[in-house]
Amino acid sequence: MERNSRYISDVGLGNFSAEVAIDKNLLVSGIEFQKEVDPALSCAYTDTLTITLDNAASQLGRSVTGWVQRALQSTSNAAAAQSHDADHVTEPVEQECPVCSHNEWDPLEEVIVGRAENAHVPPFTVEVKANTYEKHWPFYMKHGGQSFPEDHLKKAVAEIEEMCNILRHEGVNVRRPEPMDWSMEYKTPDFESPVQSLQTLIKEYFRNGAKWTTAPKPTMADELYDQDYPIRTVEDRHKLAAEGKFVTTEHEPCFDAADFIRAGRDIFVQRSQVTNYMGIEWMRRHLAPDYKVHIISFKDPNPMHIDATFNIIGPGLVLSNPDRPCHQVDMFHKAGWTVVKPPTPLIPDDHPLWMSSKWLSMNVLMLDEKRVMVDANEVTIQKMFESLGIKSVKVNIRHANSLGGGFHCWTTDVRRRGTLQSYFH
Repeated sequence: MERNSRYISDVGLGNFSAEVAIDKNLLVSGIEFQKEVDPALSCAYTDTLTITLDNAASQLGRSVTGWVQRALQSTSNAAAAQSHDADHVTEPVEQECPVCSHNEWDPLEEVIVGRAENAHVPPFTVEVKANTYEKHWPFYMKHGGQSFPEDHLKKAVAEIEEMCNILRHEGVNVRRPEPMDWSMEYKTPDFESPVQSLQTLIKEYFRNGAKWTTAPKPTMADELYDQDYPIRTVEDRHKLAAEGKFVTTEHEPCFDAADFIRAGRDIFVQRSQVTNYMGIEWMRRHLAPDYKVHIISFKDPNPMHIDATFNIIGPGLVLSNPDRPCHQVDMFHKAGWTVVKPPTPLIPDDHPLWMSSKWLSMNVLMLDEKRVMVDANEVTIQKMFESLGIKSVKVNIRHANSLGGGFHCWTTDVRRRGTLQSYFH
């Protein structure tokens, strides 16, 4: 999902994001709720729940999440049943961890793909307003809290089903969250949020050897939001972003996994409308010393989720959005990385993108270093990949794009075949 919404692992507009990061031998799954956001959204992207790990000895998601990854060593098999004889205690039995993903490009073995069923439009609150384009505000005012248009939703569901079929054909084990009634909300004194849909899968991974840690849960109180955040023109947004002003404050740690992107021991993150410095610092301390977390920034009027702005697709190879240049791009050049500017997206102007921009064209999913899942309509970026020696696996998800996510957003790479390495020197 662009990171203007990213499924369960990338939905940042207010539903909930099941964030996942990793720590040594640890699966971190934190749940972040965006106040008063509609349920269905969180089923649009699996990036919200990014579970990660680093099979150091042998973690869920996108090693950050929705994105930070780290080796997760197998944990003990449930301390085998204890006999009535108090002196007899069964020793833990080591097992291979089912969650292991160190970067964005190692051969993909297992992935969670989000669901579009029952997706709902977020209520039109200040945080939603800060992350959407003005031309779509009437849509939110009319449909906020309701289901997305029925016909559009049916097409999105069919597209994601076909995407799953193609992933299976490419040799990837596909897992799906349970279908949920996203009109149901969980309430606390400070906020309301939809229920969690990935609980069953997370528990399965835990039982099979992954360790499970929870990130800090924000209260989502009013103090976390700048209620007077001035939202008018795109120029205003550029100015505010340049000044380091966002709709979220530093009241408490908060982050969307989709604002992090992994390259082995180095993880890159942006301060955005949904990820604050306290959240980044929590992640930095949690992953230290095995991982380094680097803050980067872009010329972006409403930053939210990094993978349609800066998408690392191989060792030392990154797609950098030409409309949102990276302020720290020189440090990548100095490290010997190849920075590629993808071509202008081909998506028609009249196609509704209620929660993202056309740059979902670069929100791709790497199946390995030589295969990429890309939109079937985006022929120019397919040619770009061809010039890089990468084969395009083509899938049409235009209607699913409308819900806020591209391939990277709709998925959580649970397991990739590879080892933890350093690629940034």
